[in-house]
Amino acid sequence: MHLIALGGLGEIGKNMMAVEYSGDIMVIDCGLAFPEEEMLGVDLVLPDITYLLENKSRVRGIVLTHGHEDHIGALPYVLRELDVPVYGTKLTLGLVQGKLTEHGMSLRKGKLVRPGDSIRVGPFQVEFFRVNHSIPDPVGFAIRTPVGTVVHTGDFKFDHTPVDGEVTQFHKLAELGDEGVLALLSDSTNAERPGYTMSERTVGDTLDEVIATAKGRVIIASFASNVHRLQQAIISASRHGRKVAVVGRSMENVTGVAAELGYLRSPNGTLVEVEELNRFPANRQVILTTGSQGEPMSALTRMAAAEHRRVEIIPGDTVIIAANPIPGNEKLVARTVDNLFRRGADVVYERVSGVHVSGHASQEELKLMLNLIRPRFFVPVHGEYRHLIRHAQLATSLGIPRQNVLVGENGTIFEFTANSGTMAGKVTAGQVMVDGLGVGDVGNIVLRDRKLLAEDGVIIVVLAMGKQSKQLLSGPDLVSRGFVYVREAEKLMDEAKGKVREAVDKCVERKVTDWTSIKGVVRDSLSKFVYDRTKRRPMILPIIMEI
Repeated sequence: MHLIALGGLGEIGKNMMAVEYSGDIMVIDCGLAFPEEEMLGVDLVLPDITYLLENKSRVRGIVLTHGHEDHIGALPYVLRELDVPVYGTKLTLGLVQGKLTEHGMSLRKGKLVRPGDSIRVGPFQVEFFRVNHSIPDPVGFAIRTPVGTVVHTGDFKFDHTPVDGEVTQFHKLAELGDEGVLALLSDSTNAERPGYTMSERTVGDTLDEVIATAKGRVIIASFASNVHRLQQAIISASRHGRKVAVVGRSMENVTGVAAELGYLRSPNGTLVEVEELNRFPANRQVILTTGSQGEPMSALTRMAAAEHRRVEIIPGDTVIIAANPIPGNEKLVARTVDNLFRRGADVVYERVSGVHVSGHASQEELKLMLNLIRPRFFVPVHGEYRHLIRHAQLATSLGIPRQNVLVGENGTIFEFTANSGTMAGKVTAGQVMVDGLGVGDVGNIVLRDRKLLAEDGVIIVVLAMGKQSKQLLSGPDLVSRGFVYVREAEKLMDEAKGKVREAVDKCVERKVTDWTSIKGVVRDSLSKFVYDRTKRRPMILPIIMEI
């Protein structure tokens, strides 16, 4: 039996794992990641599913743990290539259908599952159990294979007072441990954090206090998928006589699906349209919005910059940013907070108030999961490489032999028999980048060119040369973008034109006749001159017209 990591190991997001036995494959999750800062122009990052496409006829289904983007976001792209059943809980499938609708698709083979269900996917018997996370309806599962049971936790925390009252099924975890588990795959996101992760209810208490004491309008920015947090805000607003409006496309989509499926309740008509909200005084208004990560095009960021067409920040507003900055987003969030203060708002954010708790287990909860399951082999998943190592260290501290703890990366094949577990090679794995409508047509070379253009600009050299004589007939003309302001660097550009003429003359002397070689000589000569004079390396594009 093989476990093949296609995403989510050594990174946050893009979670995808294949389980393979005797020619049949089941896929766990199908997530995306958001581009890093150096991925200029890239919209989304998908897992590389080359291995699944090469074995398309053997894929029996995709089983989902929950409805976050890093677990379901790649489905619109993957289902175009793999026409297989998708198994998930009610809210998870609802969110998947919403995503597919945006792409002009439908979930033709969606299969609803509930905690406690047992289904068959190819040769695998999959038993679902409830866990807690920062979205309703998350599950983990036990996968019964001919060589032993594999337990996958999904993303989880142990919340003893969850907002919806649905506590983790501890008894099921203990039963699995008593039966004997071959391998455990467990969420590593918070493996560096000591202690326990606080209950989501503690955020509700903070929100209630702020909403109760705010003199004016309250604006709450949160992850759209954190339905429990949104529910607590709506209930608190209702309790204090306020109306609530939702602003931001993803927030509107998620709240719409969650309300339709019964996961979000609005007592006494508390939820209203944003236009209707303006009929009430400021001290009776609450706005739920996107932008907790400072995303440039999000609703809160545009409000902070006075660019949102429906909501304007005014003095007296209280803005709650109910989320931690994801690593890499700290500057964006800080800029948004600064802009909100500039507009006269009072800003409540995680550094100064308890308006966010994680949805992932901290070290003591990870230990409890390990002690409940008591696996023979352990594979930490869902985290950057340091998180996987920390989780591995926790496992060995609890007595799991070091040789039975397998830390891999994307592409790693984990091979198991009834008595052994090893890392047995690699398959193709990596990143597929989405830019606009293009999927996979942006790679490292394109990103390198974009980085070069962003840093040093471009010089376009236009020449007209004789088709037979190869003599320079017109030009050169130089067009510069992002390199220097031409009007203030006329001397430099004139000298650059001289270097181009010299390069062309050399080509004539040496009887260089093919255009590609002439372009190369021009490019190299001009590049050396520009670097010597400016210590910059702009992209140089020679264009030769034949006459």
